[in-house]
Amino acid sequence: MAAQLGLTEESGLSPGEPELAVNPFDGLPLSSRYYELLEQRRALPIWAARFTFLEQLESSPSGVVIVSGEPGSGKSTQIPQWCAEFALARGFQESRVTVTQPYPLAALSLALQVADEMDLTLGHEVGYSIPQEDCTGPQTLLRFCWDRLLLQEVASTRGTGAWDVLVLDEAQERSVASDLLQGLLRDARLGNLPEDPKVVVVTDPGLEPKLQAFWGNPPVVRVPSGPGRCPTPVYRDAVPTDRVEAACQAVLELCRKEAPGDVLVYLPSEEEISLCCESLSREVGTLTIQGPPPRVLPLHPGHSQAAQAVYEDTDSGARKIVVTHWLADFSFSLPSIRHVIDSGLELRSVYNPQIRAESQVLRPISKCQAEARRLRARGAPPGSCLCLYPKSFQELEAPPLPQPRVCEENLSPLVLLLKRRQIAEPGECHFLDRPAPEALMQALEDLDYLAALDDNGHLSDLGVILSEFPLPPELAKALLASCEFECVDEMLTLAAMLTAAPGFTRPPLCAEEAALRRALEHADGDHSSLIQVYEAFLQSGPRHRWEWKLPAPNPQARGPALPILLLPKPPGSRQAPTVGALPQFLRFQRQLPFHCFRDSTTDAGGVGSSILPE
Repeated sequence: MAAQLGLTEESGLSPGEPELAVNPFDGLPLSSRYYELLEQRRALPIWAARFTFLEQLESSPSGVVIVSGEPGSGKSTQIPQWCAEFALARGFQESRVTVTQPYPLAALSLALQVADEMDLTLGHEVGYSIPQEDCTGPQTLLRFCWDRLLLQEVASTRGTGAWDVLVLDEAQERSVASDLLQGLLRDARLGNLPEDPKVVVVTDPGLEPKLQAFWGNPPVVRVPSGPGRCPTPVYRDAVPTDRVEAACQAVLELCRKEAPGDVLVYLPSEEEISLCCESLSREVGTLTIQGPPPRVLPLHPGHSQAAQAVYEDTDSGARKIVVTHWLADFSFSLPSIRHVIDSGLELRSVYNPQIRAESQVLRPISKCQAEARRLRARGAPPGSCLCLYPKSFQELEAPPLPQPRVCEENLSPLVLLLKRRQIAEPGECHFLDRPAPEALMQALEDLDYLAALDDNGHLSDLGVILSEFPLPPELAKALLASCEFECVDEMLTLAAMLTAAPGFTRPPLCAEEAALRRALEHADGDHSSLIQVYEAFLQSGPRHRWEWKLPAPNPQARGPALPILLLPKPPGSRQAPTVGALPQFLRFQRQLPFHCFRDSTTDAGGVGSSILPE
């Protein structure tokens, strides 16, 4: 099969040859930049496995292929392109290839990079689908997608989620959507699968044995290690009391030594990333070094608009200092990184089913994550890796692999999707790691309290409507209740603000910032404050203070719920939706218990009616 592709990568054509090569995807001549990037692609470690991968993809009896390789080997950029070539050469009618990513920011970044490497137009042949943004079209043949959106499409009656080749990338991240998609595909329970589907699971070597056993020993393509050596990690004698200060001092020391290469700093939280970037931005300007001062770049979901800056080459040759967290453990490979500073910790949201609440948990990263961070500094000669913790801390405290998110998140949305498609009972669906039975029972209990289930345990009419919202079920129920209380506009804003990145990423550092924040607070509580932040942004516009003091709210975040609210009236609602009504905070506050307090969403009969006093 690989020999039949006949694509430019195999022909060996160069820009100097008389024959003008044509891009097989759009029929246009290939540009000179395509050949420049092709040379860089051929130098990636995964390029040696190109023919092996295509042969296994064609001949795999189950249609499943596992690709195992270290971070930075080129898996996330090259595998999708080869799958697109495979689909084109095989003569699929529409040649649809979907690539899932555990983080929306990674899907966006990869789509930009792959479109550039394939010499295609983003939004036409190559596209992406992330929350509040769908950059695809009728001609899109390669789509990068957030895995939760694909799961939502599969479960929705309106979205087909059709594909010819599905690439589940970064499976070692263990996101809920990725694990569930694998379980559904393994059981062949998806009704809209193509006739001969191909599934490619891309993972870190640490998860390879578990995936092999789960999928029934499919063929495995192992990517060889890259050139150069990994640095020997340098450990601190004790964990520093101030991680931000310790990381800043380590970066400044590297800058003073003028060690070549860019720097990658891992901190646990977005708040610490912001503090570190602000501190470094003040300090690097005072350094006495040759050349321009280093550029300090944050990399986390709250700074999605600046993510591509980490890939841009600086004309002045300035060193880049990228400050990030667990987002860049396996995604966002940066070839120019030569120095890694690792705090060894991560801050994650963990759901406790007993108290029905999430909490922020600061915990050690896994040994797999620590090794992935160390590999970022691989090179010849090797770079450096400074661990801001003792060696015994990792050996005694760190688990071998990242924790499965299906064991740490609220499972109500997952169970709702399973019920929506009538795919499987929650207890029957296969998982790489099965969630706790009490967590599944609590999810069913919550859906029953929301009146999303009938007496037989199937989805009620209201449950079908709730499953169409790209929101947690309790927030979707509150949004539906806002139709009855005539405060849809306020609730749309609140839903968008609650599901977007936090508006306040750190405590105020000075009296001026504290005064600005107090001016945005509302006496009625946090929910009303979020609405006030949104309205203040619309009134003031994208001024400078929104760019660096507060992340600007996204007005488009309210869009996906509007078409669903205009569906036929949900059961129990007495009035049609009235979007755009004047602010009516009394009505808004009276319907908030639909979201905030579970027991307020049912009456004695359990039919999901409001028990608020009239």
